[in-house]
Amino acid sequence: MNPLLDFSGLPRFAEIQPEQVAPAIETLLGECRELTARLLAESSEPDWDNFVAPMEDAHERLSRAWGPVGHLNAVMNSPELREAYNATLPVMTQYYAELGQNLALFNKFKALRSSAAFAGLSVARQKIIENELRDFRLGGAELPEDKKARYLEIQERQSELSSRFSDNLLDATNDFTLLIENKDELSGLPEDVLQAASDAASAQDKPGWLFTLKAPSYMPVMQFADNRELRAKLYRAYATRASEFGNPSWDNSALMDEIVQLRGEEARLLGFANYGELSLAAKMAQTPAQVVEFMRELAQRSRPFAEKDLTELRQFAAKELGLAELHSWDVTYASEKLREQRYAFSEQEVKEYFPEDAVLKGLFSLVETLYGLHIVASIAPVWHESVHFFDIRDAQGQLVGQFYFDLYARASKRGGAWMDDVITRRRVDGRIQTPVAYMNCNFAAPVGDKPAVFTHDDVITLFHEFGHGLHHLLTEVEDLGVSGINGVEWDAVELPSQFMENYCWEWEVLSGMTRHVETGAPLPRTLFDKMLAAKNFQSGLQSLRQIEFALFDMLMHSDFEAGGKKSILELLDEVRAEVALLIPPEFNRFPHSFSHIFAGGYGAGYYSYKWAEVLSADAYSLFEEQGVLNPAVGARFRAEVLAVGGSRPAMQSFAAFRGREPAIDALLRHNGLTEAA
Repeated sequence: MNPLLDFSGLPRFAEIQPEQVAPAIETLLGECRELTARLLAESSEPDWDNFVAPMEDAHERLSRAWGPVGHLNAVMNSPELREAYNATLPVMTQYYAELGQNLALFNKFKALRSSAAFAGLSVARQKIIENELRDFRLGGAELPEDKKARYLEIQERQSELSSRFSDNLLDATNDFTLLIENKDELSGLPEDVLQAASDAASAQDKPGWLFTLKAPSYMPVMQFADNRELRAKLYRAYATRASEFGNPSWDNSALMDEIVQLRGEEARLLGFANYGELSLAAKMAQTPAQVVEFMRELAQRSRPFAEKDLTELRQFAAKELGLAELHSWDVTYASEKLREQRYAFSEQEVKEYFPEDAVLKGLFSLVETLYGLHIVASIAPVWHESVHFFDIRDAQGQLVGQFYFDLYARASKRGGAWMDDVITRRRVDGRIQTPVAYMNCNFAAPVGDKPAVFTHDDVITLFHEFGHGLHHLLTEVEDLGVSGINGVEWDAVELPSQFMENYCWEWEVLSGMTRHVETGAPLPRTLFDKMLAAKNFQSGLQSLRQIEFALFDMLMHSDFEAGGKKSILELLDEVRAEVALLIPPEFNRFPHSFSHIFAGGYGAGYYSYKWAEVLSADAYSLFEEQGVLNPAVGARFRAEVLAVGGSRPAMQSFAAFRGREPAIDALLRHNGLTEAA
């Protein structure tokens, strides 16, 4: 039996082969089309049981077959799998685009919405139907036939281009290696980084130390390497990935232009002035102008602090490091040296206190305290030997959810960190279906017989992704369309993840999740106090950086014509001239690797990180007022935010938890962007 067609349990990863992808998807698409035709032929009035439920069942099977394929393509990429994925992607895209344009189906949903039965449905089911009606309108169901055909072409082409964007970036990242044979050129690099580089060289039967553009190899060089020429060489390679400076077949330049052009055309077809407006139709923010104003206000509040950060850094670099001019490849290095001098600790020193097992134990202990849960190791088929699997159980021992952790970087895995759903909670045949999630990171793998150790930034990343995971796993909604993160506005999705990051700065939490990798000693309070003092180190510069990305994204999708007189790079230059203080060199090609907006669903939505940060900081302030480990407040957050999923507007969920609408004060205070801070 094709393992992709087995929905009796968890995916059978070890058995999934590239040649099984197309037959499985073809079978399921055939079933979906047959069902749609049958439902449309029914003359009886549509209700939940005879119309919506069968559609949900069929589409869940389709997503549960396609999900593992997309996941494996992201974490165990191979030429064969990539080919199978890219060959099937247009078929999937076409199906969903056709479905969204099906006027007869749209009319069935409208009939259900206006029927007497609608009032008797649960709030969650009413929300699903309202969302469906909105999505049909946004999917072009009301377009004339000739425009529908063009809309379908646009959808297919966009999915193809986004997939190619990701593939190009992965290939360009993997293609670069730098072999250093003289250890004198590597002064300043930590021992574990040197060991990993030595192992990488040995794996290719080469002498010396091999460096790549994967984060665990690249970032320590930028942060610790005294060799300025080495930093400059790696920076240039990293900053020009998938651009005209490398292999022409991996150049994302033309893809970006076409993606932005197609998004604009799609928006105009649907009656919107631009893609920014279309993107916001299903989000909390109302208009592109509102988002731009929000980002510019934040930039204004952040700028004085950023100017102070940069002045201090330049003075320190000139006086202490002999760097009269601060280049982009010097900034991370000089910042680390300044942090070490000012706060008398280094990231490397901190990292020794965060071995993987202690961090996971602390993370799980926090979740158990806040929500009254138990997390235990479990067994499941996995795609790589380093993947772990866990059960979440309630106080009575009942299974609540399950999740996979894939924490380490490897050549076959795309960069970054992300959560994705495997199975979503719902009621099926009178029983509750247990939700399951993937959580993926790109941390440095264990070296030799030493356990993996995490930087404090890694710990924050892990907590962030686990927050997304909890949003999916702790839902109590029983209908698929608004269960977990389904149906949650995109600019509210980051609330639970950013909320969790706050705990990485609490002594009550951190003290119980550390153990020195050599001595076994816990993190000293004196070192934690230094970390806390340094928490908002350069927060002004960091804030401006995020604002730069968000403003660039929204302006590119609302006040810009791709392929016109102004190029994407020129637009970015304008944004930097307005809000940035650190201007990268002319050769920098940041947009070419900006996967979030060109391949990751954040197009005209990158602002949501800052938008949701306002929500998360304000939500956390209630814990600060009533006890950061207060189970009663935890239960309230779980009930009003995590449990309800997308069954009601995010603003209602926030207000139900906080007792009012969000205010920006907590965010500014947390980030040290107030005079008092």
